[in-house]
Amino acid sequence: MPVETNGRKVSRDDLQAAFAKVIGDGQETVKASLPPMMVAAGAVAVGLVAIAYVFGRRGGRNDSAIVEIRRL
Repeated sequence: MPVETNGRKVSRDDLQAAFAKVIGDGQETVKASLPPMMVAAGAVAVGLVAIAYVFGRRGGRNDSAIVEIRRL
């Protein structure tokens, strides 16, 4: 996609200003949505740990050994 420069060279300051304009909008969006994403990620992590705990506990009950002690 060609960009018009009106016959002048593109300077470093021009590039930095253009990148700041593009990236600045994205950073504001990320900063605004970061707290809800952190809460959702925390909830998912807690849910996964709870599910692993429940299934691990249930599996341990099913596979537990029964030991009988007899006196001779």
